[in-house]
This record gives sequence, structure tokens and C-alpha cells, in this order.
Amino acid sequence: MKKQASDVRKPYNGPVRSLVIALDVGTTFSGVSYAILEPGEVPKIYGVTRFPGQEHVAGNCKIPSILYYDQNGTVMAAGAEAEGASIISQAEDEYWIKAELFKLRLRPIAMKLDMNGMRLSSLPRNKAAVDVFGDFLNYLFRCTRNFIIDTHANGEGLWRAVEQGIEFVLSHPNGWEGAQQTKMRRAAVYGGLVPDTDEGRARIRFVTEGEASLHACIQSGLAADVLSNPSRHGFLVADAGGGTLDISSYAVRGTQPLVIEEIAPPDFAIRAGRAADVPTEKLKNSKYGTPDAIDHITKRFDETTKRLFRDKSEIQWVPFGSPLDKDVSVGIRGGSLKLTGMEVAELFEPSVRAAVASIKSQVEASQGMIKSVWLVGGFAASPWLFSQLQERLAPLKIRVSRPDSQTSKAVADGALGFYCDHHVSARVSRFMYGVEYLREYDPNDSDHVSRKDRLCELPSGPRLLPDAFDCILARGVKVKESTVFTRKYCTELTNLSTLSVFEVEIWCFRGGDVVPLWIHRHADDFSTLCIVRADLSPLSGSAEPKQGKNGKTYWTIVFSIEIHFGLTEFRARIKWNDNGRTK
Repeated sequence: MKKQASDVRKPYNGPVRSLVIALDVGTTFSGVSYAILEPGEVPKIYGVTRFPGQEHVAGNCKIPSILYYDQNGTVMAAGAEAEGASIISQAEDEYWIKAELFKLRLRPIAMKLDMNGMRLSSLPRNKAAVDVFGDFLNYLFRCTRNFIIDTHANGEGLWRAVEQGIEFVLSHPNGWEGAQQTKMRRAAVYGGLVPDTDEGRARIRFVTEGEASLHACIQSGLAADVLSNPSRHGFLVADAGGGTLDISSYAVRGTQPLVIEEIAPPDFAIRAGRAADVPTEKLKNSKYGTPDAIDHITKRFDETTKRLFRDKSEIQWVPFGSPLDKDVSVGIRGGSLKLTGMEVAELFEPSVRAAVASIKSQVEASQGMIKSVWLVGGFAASPWLFSQLQERLAPLKIRVSRPDSQTSKAVADGALGFYCDHHVSARVSRFMYGVEYLREYDPNDSDHVSRKDRLCELPSGPRLLPDAFDCILARGVKVKESTVFTRKYCTELTNLSTLSVFEVEIWCFRGGDVVPLWIHRHADDFSTLCIVRADLSPLSGSAEPKQGKNGKTYWTIVFSIEIHFGLTEFRARIKWNDNGRTK
């Protein structure tokens, strides 16, 4: 018997009724779920199942991630409405700008973009990617408000009671970091979800799509066997969306209450969901070989053939036009493009290979603990992807499963599960993190000698080299949520008037498991995770003067950097001692 989420979910212990909304902005499709939290009651998750332009489709939980702007940058249509024939016609007549795949513009700079048949359209005039993301969040928020007011008893009164304190959970790909979360938070402010205050920004929370998918699997009952019989076996959640693939690996550490830990660094790839373009070579000498025609046929392939394809021995048809569309030389008749099963299988192959390679990498990283894979996301519904993963992972004795419920809304539902249940207690570091420090100069070290032109001398005498890397957290380390990493540092000043806002840069190194000696500021392997700032000027009154080299007076300032790596959102702060009090 499947264990339902209500069996493991605790009653809400807050003092007043409140509302939490999970917004899953996907690369190609998006969804919204929400929970009305009543004190003393077990939270129930609802999905927004009605959007403008989808009134004829009952219970559809996902909408296209599309916006249309006019020439002045005003939103004219969004979501399902943007795909209506009248809107498309008006957009052409009035030269509107279509914004799609805009989520990919927020990705980390170091993350290579394998477009795999997709094209990033240009942004509307005077609009940054964060603005477009914010406009779409605003659209989803308005739809959610209308849905709650229309479908709940005394909906207007309910909304008025909770609207000033709504909490939001935004999901993002596994590979996104603090910089991307900052952009998403700015987008939420821009979209009017929360005010631009510390209290407002604190109402935005984040969860990786992999962890949200895990919670969705628990809620759907897919994880029941593993949860009821925990062992040393691990399991993997593969979220195959409309353009991205998120891979996360976990193991159950306790059942009363349910405690789950990550067992390998999460993985992420920008490609999985969309198959490559239909064969362009086949159509290039036809009137259907133009970029616009190829785009349209590919879109229809995504919506129809791709979702149904299951047998490479069968002929496939891609319906894209009217009965008058015909070009027998390229296999088009009656408005449909004819493809052999082998041709369709080839279109899937890059996505299938990427998924299998990523899963095998996780199995190796978990040292063979993983014995089952749960497939979720919009692309999980593909019979061909499912069967291919089963076939290619069978030699590793890995079982592939997928929930029987709607996989496309798994992330939004799971994001609320993360908020309410919070089953994951430890996560594995994906990269290496550290800070810069000054390394004492060794004249017998050729590496040091090559950097001699950058030598600096402290007032107390030592000669030091900048850009040395101090690793605070190595890659692949399991970190519990409660773990705090602390490092103590000191700096020397010859003038206390310069003691004001002090900054420390937290660095991320993506180049593997070997700790680098130096920070290479312009290398692709290094990036700034965040900058921690603190006003240390109050210390000027308690700092003790010392006599340095050549009799010069200086002051030593001691401080600590405290970092929380085990949360879904990175946190860091500077601590110091001022007259016996820690600040």
C-alpha cells in the first residue's frame, strides 16, 4: 500500500492562517501549486488548474513559458493565451516581440549552453532577462490570485486575510547558485510578489528542482517501497524537463521521522527535454525548409509525435499543416511530415545519451549505492525515453520507475513538500569553496618567485603573496543543515580611519577535487559565489596599537567568516569580537 504524503506530513504549527505559493518557471512550461496553512491542520497542496487561454482544457496544470511584448516593452499576452491563433496573428500585424526560453538567460556564466535545436530569441527593448522573468512571475501570481478567489469559499475574504504575508518558494535547476537566486529574488520584487524590503525579500525561498522532485515522489507514493524499508541502497531522482535535466541522489537515514540525505553532488544539464530539430537536410530543398517552417514543425513534433513515440520500427507522422500541404519528395502529405521510426529515435538520441551518462556518473559518485531511478518532469511522460533508460540501465541492475500522476507538475508540488516537510537533512557540496588569503613568501619556491612582482609587506614584517586559495569546503563533502564552517583571519592596518566596510569574497572552484594553491581570477574554473560585507569601524575604539617594523604603529583586526553550506540557499556572515561581545 502506498504511503501518502498526509501520512508523514505534520500539522501546521503557525499561529495564524497563511498562504505559501510554489512557482515553477520551467524552460518551456511552468506550473503553480499552493497550500493554505491552517493552524493545527495538516497542509493540503492544491494546483492552479485554470489559466487564461486554457478554459477549454479542464485540469491542465502547466502553461507555456511565453510572453509577448509590444514595441514599448509592455506585456501584451502570456502563457497559453500567447499561443492562441488571434494573439499570434495580432503579434505579427503589430510587430510584437516574443520572449521564450528566457529562463536560460539567468544561468551561471560557466554553464555551457547546448541549444540542441533551441534558439534564444532577443529580449524586448529596455528589458533585461531579470525583468522578463519578473513579468512572467507577475503573470503566474495574478493567475494564482484569481484561481484562489474563484475556487475557494469566501475566496475574496481568504485572499485579503493572507495577502500581506504570502511566502513564495521558487524552484531552480540543480546547477544554479547564489548569483542566480539573487536574480530570481530581484525578479520577484520586480514582478510585485513582495516589496523591496528585507522583510519582503525574506519571504522568497528557494529549492533545487532535484530536491523538489524528491518531495514530489514521496507525495505521489512512488517512494513508498524505499521509505518503508530503508537500507544502504540509494535512489536517484531524474527531472527531465523541457530543456533541462536535473539529477539528484539520496538515501533514507531514518523513517520516524523521515530523514533523507544527499549521497552525491547533484548534476545538471541544459538539453534533455527537447529533441533536436526535425531533419533539416531532408527539408532544405523544400518550401518547408525555412527557419520559421522548421521551428513550427519542431514545435508540433514536441507536442505530438515526441510524446507518443515508443517503437522505432513504426512509421511516424508529424501533423503540422492543412490537408493542402504536400511535398511527396520530402515525405509531406496531407499536412503531415513522414518520419521513419529510426529517424525519430535519432532525434531522441542526444537527450537519451545525456541522461544515461549523467545517471551513470551519479552511480559512480555514490559508490554503487544507487539501485533505483525515479523519472519525473514533462519529458518523463515519453514512452521512448522511459524504455531506453530501463534498457540501458538494466546491466547496472538499476530499476527505473515513474509516478502515475502528472509528472509535469511534480516540481511545483514538490517545492511545497519541501516547505512543509523538509525531509532532506544533509546535502553534498557540488564544488569547492574558499576565500583568498595572503601566503608567506618563500624565496626558494619557484612558483613564489614567479609572483614576486606582487609581493606585499605587512607592518609587522612578513612578506606575503596575494591570491592564495584557502579551501573552506571541498567538493563532494556531505554537509548537514546545522553545520557551520568557520575560519578565523586577521588583517593589519596602519590607519584606523580606513577601518570601515570590510569585504570578503567567497570563491567557487569548479576544476575538480584537487585544492588549487592560487585563485586564477579570470579562469573559467573560478567564480565569485558572493561578497560578504560588514562595518568593522566600531572596532577602532578597542583595537590595541602595536609597534611594527621600522617603528611604525599598526593595529591588528581579527575576525571570523561563518558559512552555512548545508541549506538550499547559501548563507555567510562576518563575526568579530568588540569589547568581549560577539557581533
